[in-house]
Amino acid sequence: MGSKYPRSVRYYLPLWALTLETALILIFTFFASYDIPLSDREQFMGTYQVLQDFTIMAALGLGFLPLSLRRLAWSSVGFNFFLLALGVQWAILLDGVLDQPFFGKVIIKLSSLQLATMSAMAVLISAGTVLGKTNLVQLMVMALVEVTAFGTMRWINKQFLMVDEHVGMMYIHVFAACFGLTVAWYFLKPLCKGLDKKAQRERVQMATIPSLFAMLGTLFLWIFWPRFNSALLNIPSEKKNAVFNTYYALAVSTVTATSMSALAHPQGKINMIHIHNAVLAGGVAVGTPCHLLSSPWLAMVLGLMAGLISICGAKCLHVPEIQVLSTFGVPGLLGGFVYIVLMALQVYSTPQIGYQVLNDTGALSLAVVMGMASGLLTGMLLDLNIWRAPHGDKDSDDQTFWKFPHLADEF
Repeated sequence: MGSKYPRSVRYYLPLWALTLETALILIFTFFASYDIPLSDREQFMGTYQVLQDFTIMAALGLGFLPLSLRRLAWSSVGFNFFLLALGVQWAILLDGVLDQPFFGKVIIKLSSLQLATMSAMAVLISAGTVLGKTNLVQLMVMALVEVTAFGTMRWINKQFLMVDEHVGMMYIHVFAACFGLTVAWYFLKPLCKGLDKKAQRERVQMATIPSLFAMLGTLFLWIFWPRFNSALLNIPSEKKNAVFNTYYALAVSTVTATSMSALAHPQGKINMIHIHNAVLAGGVAVGTPCHLLSSPWLAMVLGLMAGLISICGAKCLHVPEIQVLSTFGVPGLLGGFVYIVLMALQVYSTPQIGYQVLNDTGALSLAVVMGMASGLLTGMLLDLNIWRAPHGDKDSDDQTFWKFPHLADEF
């Protein structure tokens, strides 16, 4: 007897996905156009290279990062690719409408693809919290809501709080972590009640070969993270500071995570799961203030603190779905607080200090509130019975969603 759970994918996925894609094609046909040709070929190629780097981070880095879960290897890569392709299309239209709502067609530039890819990465970070507990139809709904909420947050920061594009984008880590945790809350409670301890351990069991591929995803992210942190900065000195400080923070968080992982084990063994996530925490923490740090030691201290936070979180938070908090959420908040302090020091002797602190604190708080509120709404939508998510005993298993050539069709 075939499984009743994947039926929503068979019937709903083609219906909703193709309907949505048709609508996007029509919108692009009548309401979007390309920018005028660029006369500066060197500038075009430079922007295109940045776009390629972001695509590698999104498709390979964030796609391979959760690959270490033995029963979710196919879903982590395949679903990630689908969400990236959908999220970029929607983000381009959303950003175009928000930037020029009353001026006719949406003008698509190469930089539009760059910003859209960065925005879509919020979905890829959050999707790891519900991977295996949701089908692709639910993830599609989640992507549309999250990209909309994140784009709206960036627009509010830019229009009303006068936050520059770089800072607004760097709050992606805090936003995505809050969003993902809030959505996952709807699925973790019934899941943990429905499975005994042995079953819960099995669903998060690691495998050697997939874990090595997950490390490959970590390396992709590690290599390209300085590009991500510096891409939206226009002043050469700030871009240089961002690249240097990101490398320093990543290097220190890597050394810290590796050594603390060995210290946390009774026999001094290094946990590969710690390395997958904690080595990236330095890049997350330094993201927002990276252009303001004038000395390497400040970035190194941030990398040290982020590595410690991430290892402690990974050691204490045994549920993989909420480890996004120690990798992205808390380090992102740490970087946001450091940015607020540095901006306050710049205007310390002027009457604007109160306004500056209030404004920057409001922007960071907006990322948390928008992430949790939109995540709450998304969780309510995904919890509806019409989606027919995997049952508890079918949770975290690729066979629920994918055809395995060497196995029977039924699950």
